[in-house]
Amino acid sequence: MSESSTSAAVAALTRGAVAAVEITKRHGAGATAVTAIDDVSIRIPEASFTAIMGPSGSGKSTLLHCLSGLDTVDSGRVVLGDTDITGMGERELTRLRRERVGFVFQAFNLLPSLTARENIVLPLQLAGTTVDAGHLASVVELLGLADRLAHRPAELSGGQIQRVAVARALITRPQVVFADEPTGNLDRRSGGELLGLLRRCVDEMGQTVVMVTHDPAAAARADRVLILADGRIADELDAPSASVIHQRLDALEGDD
Repeated sequence: MSESSTSAAVAALTRGAVAAVEITKRHGAGATAVTAIDDVSIRIPEASFTAIMGPSGSGKSTLLHCLSGLDTVDSGRVVLGDTDITGMGERELTRLRRERVGFVFQAFNLLPSLTARENIVLPLQLAGTTVDAGHLASVVELLGLADRLAHRPAELSGGQIQRVAVARALITRPQVVFADEPTGNLDRRSGGELLGLLRRCVDEMGQTVVMVTHDPAAAARADRVLILADGRIADELDAPSASVIHQRLDALEGDD
């Protein structure tokens, strides 16, 4: 792809929260190399909830890692907001992740010695940024944590712990919150509550959320579902039901 055509593709695709332009990512080298992401281009609109699905080994977590700056690509470009992050070094990527990206993972990774409030504002402290009391209050109110801020994780319920984790992801006003199988270790009720929180973050705060999941019921909470197969986008569904997602996944397996 020529430089001029690449620039045009970037301009067309990157009017959103995060975008990938013809990205490829390989694991390993030589005869054992595996192409995890194969020439993928996507655009994630602002204030949207996108789910990424696919069978094991389809590249969904690798795609999330590349979009969020947790991993680099071998070719193509990744643009966060108006910033091309493709050529950034690890120090720049660390700062970008700290200041402009939020993460919610299966293990919520709260520090047990810190209170809920201290866990929430930790990303700001690491970045040397002053806590915006108004924004903190808005996040705490949205997530119903006002009476739990002085409690440590051991004193919180599982649902409260996941709320603190979401609050921590939101506190920096990130351009995108990336969630990697966030309900994977939760029971149905707790998982549903977490998905409801992510949905509210989009609807009430205008947050952008990108979530990797294997669960069609979880993906059905999203505005759009991207289905990967063999490192490529195999399908794109707008506001699908869980049954439609099931059918499409079954059809892809039948094609194999």
